[in-house]
Amino acid sequence: MTGVRTLDLRKTYHTSPPMAARPAGFSFFARRAAPKTEIVALDGLSLEVQPGEAFGLLGPNGAGKSTTVGVLTTRVKPDAGSAWIGPHDVWRDQVAAKRLIGVAPQRPNLDFSLTAREILLFHAAYFGFPARERARRAGAMLREFKLEDRADHLVRGFSGGMMQRLSIARALMHDPEVLFLDEPSAGLDPQTRLLLWEIIRESNRSGKTVLLTTHNMDEADALCHRIAIIDHGRIIALGTPDELKASIPGGYLLRLKFNQPAPALAARLGALPGVREVRAAGDRGLDVYADRGGSLIPAIVAAAAESSVELSDVHIAEPSLENLFLHHTGRSLRE
Repeated sequence: MTGVRTLDLRKTYHTSPPMAARPAGFSFFARRAAPKTEIVALDGLSLEVQPGEAFGLLGPNGAGKSTTVGVLTTRVKPDAGSAWIGPHDVWRDQVAAKRLIGVAPQRPNLDFSLTAREILLFHAAYFGFPARERARRAGAMLREFKLEDRADHLVRGFSGGMMQRLSIARALMHDPEVLFLDEPSAGLDPQTRLLLWEIIRESNRSGKTVLLTTHNMDEADALCHRIAIIDHGRIIALGTPDELKASIPGGYLLRLKFNQPAPALAARLGALPGVREVRAAGDRGLDVYADRGGSLIPAIVAAAAESSVELSDVHIAEPSLENLFLHHTGRSLRE
């Protein structure tokens, strides 16, 4: 079995405003160069995925998840730092590293001029499998991924879920030791998502190391032995799903909204029995981390009345990875 490791990865993208954003019309006067914008995708990211582990990178869009996978699969060159697949430095020994990995990108990049079977056969041919073995493996993959009845159809007519299944089947065709899945169930219906989850679990049970990115808390919780929560290119929490959820102060999160600002209310709520932490959430909101949920509401209403404000909305959440992200960043995972 093969593990994955990164050390102090750094990557900054440099972008300019699109042409559409520039003033229209013709001018004889030279225009100043459009200012460039720097986007820090990875800011010293280090992680280690053990051989045979199912590991998740959890974070919002733009957190650095796909860039991390891009570096590890040789698609993105980092500005600094190192990455390894097993003993192979992915930028010094790309060929050896690529032979060990299978990659299913966030958006399937399938050849629409080929059938599902042809895509699998050609992929296995790239890795030197003999014709008979290619055919056997393609047939087995088509059955496993419930694509047998569409095996000889052009993929241009496939649904999004079918393309995603075929993309993962292709990634597994050469029997890689490490499987990279970039948001594998994004946009899929619940039935297809559950099918993919079971296939991912089976791949991991067979000994493959799995690294997946997701912004779906349920997916990370269901599939991963350990999770790294990242934001702005940095790891902000790392551990098993249970460890991470247990690290939230009090466990329960009560998101409160009031009819007007109440600066003194936070201190009143912080003094209530079972309340571990109170944080501001906008001008009229407070996030309360506590040992209990609904039973705390009467005391909150009473404290609000003492501060001459009215509770207008409340949302109670049990311990979850979403709450953990809110605790560390102060914003929703899907923002």
